[in-house]
Amino acid sequence: MSPHVPDLAALELFAAVARYGSIGAAARHTGITQQAASARLRAMEAQVGAALLDRDPRGSRLTPAGALLVDWAAPLLAQAGELDSGIASLRRARDAQLRVAASLTVAEHLLPAWLVALRDEYEQAGRQAAEITLVAANSEAAAALVAEHGVDLGFVEGPSAPRGLRSRVVAADRLAVVVRPDHPWARRRSPVRPAELAGTPLVEREEGSGTRQALRAALTACLGGGTQLAAPALRLSTTTAVRQAVRAGAGPAVLSLLAVRENVAAGLLAVIPVPGLDLGRRLRAVWVGGAQPPAGPARDLMAVAIRLGAPPEPG
Repeated sequence: MSPHVPDLAALELFAAVARYGSIGAAARHTGITQQAASARLRAMEAQVGAALLDRDPRGSRLTPAGALLVDWAAPLLAQAGELDSGIASLRRARDAQLRVAASLTVAEHLLPAWLVALRDEYEQAGRQAAEITLVAANSEAAAALVAEHGVDLGFVEGPSAPRGLRSRVVAADRLAVVVRPDHPWARRRSPVRPAELAGTPLVEREEGSGTRQALRAALTACLGGGTQLAAPALRLSTTTAVRQAVRAGAGPAVLSLLAVRENVAAGLLAVIPVPGLDLGRRLRAVWVGGAQPPAGPARDLMAVAIRLGAPPEPG
């Protein structure tokens, strides 16, 4: 575009002068001061290279060059108005719905409170709450949905951020080794060591589970990269199924404290300490694009998650 073409804001101001017959009225219409309007119009005349207005105490009149410029600018301003309306409709559509994918731990134990808080924030601000669609899946599947633009925002577990996605830590979590209260580990005096845990068949989640990834990363960090882990006693697709299998006597499992705290408090499961093994982990929001999620419900939900979060529970 030629450097002599004024920007849309200057053209809109000039058209307002033509419509109202004065710079002061045009300034009020466009929401700027008369001084700023006068300066912008002088800069516009210098840019175009022609006098566009005749100014006198009674007002401002278009010169012949100014009249031509107003005529030429009219269809451009009309199209810009249509573009502005179209963009506004896109923003309304964006703000009307939010698609979220979350790991099972987040979806079951954290996200409901975050969504209620987001709804309350919108109501207090007089804003229409977005229609929210939630997909609960393992962390790998949730990250894949984000990468494929199937959802707007994801929440995942695991020892590291998914490759190719932007991420932000929003909460802390801690895993725990749990058994049925009559399991031998619950009655022994000597502690369970990391190597013994690694060599014990566990009730585990499926491949792609953030909990499973975090456990393997913690054991590898503690015991070394050559550590051989025992084949699982059972491999199940949900946290609830793993928890119930442990209660039924299938063997030990490693689960989020968020998922077992009620069972532990009721005496249905026992937490087994493993000295020397760091089972803390971070929970992340993930998205595609810029340094933050897109403005609107996705960014607002991440802000709520960061504010409420989940402090690491004692291990």
